[in-house]
Amino acid sequence: MISIREFMIVIGVDLSGPVNTQDTAVAVFKASEKRLVRDDVLNGANDHDIEALFRSFKGQANILVGIDAPLSYNPGGGDRPGDASLRQTLRAAGMLPGSVMTPTMTRMVYLTLRGMAVARLVLQICPVARIVEVHPGGAMVLRGAWVDGVRAIKKSSDVRKRLLTWLGEQGLVGVDSEDDPSDHYVSACAAALGAWKWHLGEPA
Repeated sequence: MISIREFMIVIGVDLSGPVNTQDTAVAVFKASEKRLVRDDVLNGANDHDIEALFRSFKGQANILVGIDAPLSYNPGGGDRPGDASLRQTLRAAGMLPGSVMTPTMTRMVYLTLRGMAVARLVLQICPVARIVEVHPGGAMVLRGAWVDGVRAIKKSSDVRKRLLTWLGEQGLVGVDSEDDPSDHYVSACAAALGAWKWHLGEPA
């Protein structure tokens, strides 16, 4: 593993709900000039795994985390102010409308609860961490990724490998080293990309 104490750490989290943590992937990168260099990967990460990871960064001054999960909700239910506009933007880019769901929907509420809990856990361990909610598919498509591939990310290993090649072209070094990458791993890498570009002032 690369020694990363002195560098910015960028972490992408493709979060699942609390009952299917095997579908959670975490990708850890070291920011180096205009690149993100892959440092570590957690597949099937539960909350204890995530806690242990962030405890290893305790005292690190520069941590950026992109989480693919709602980190807030509208107290009255329904969309938050940005949900509808993001849904419209992604539909115009070729994504399905269901790619952005209301945080309090039945299918989403447990993911929302876990997202908020994980964000709180990260800040308890690393109070200086900056956490941003990201949409991995949007982070790719709005930067020119192959939209049909992003839509088919769960269906084809070849598609996932092509998307990892594209992510490498965006500056993510070493992401294509997985022999059989899961869609959750690809999404975690894309979450890191989205957070990193947000930090650089280059949101899609």
